[in-house]
Amino acid sequence: MIAGGETTVTVRGKGAGGRCQEFGLAAALALEGQEGIVALAAGTDGTDGPTDAAGAFADGGSVARAGKLGLAAKDFLARHDSYHFFEKIGGLVKTGPTGTNVMDVVIGLG
Repeated sequence: MIAGGETTVTVRGKGAGGRCQEFGLAAALALEGQEGIVALAAGTDGTDGPTDAAGAFADGGSVARAGKLGLAAKDFLARHDSYHFFEKIGGLVKTGPTGTNVMDVVIGLG
């Protein structure tokens, strides 16, 4: 699956992240336990929200990897703290500024 556009997020909490990282965290929860599926959500301009990441990768094991570290993915999503979630488990996509801004891109492979 390939999709483009820009989602919106109503932030309630003091977390860090952007709309693509938030999408990635929501995808991680939706994919929990599914094998062989990976999702990427990233901004083509190389930035996502007020962070140094363009977006994030998630797969069916993201939530389990977080659990092994004592982290609850649902709590990070509730705080809109997707950046710190992916920083701790891996999955942030950092490209640096690309000099272009076409749209956000979501790719799902399975």
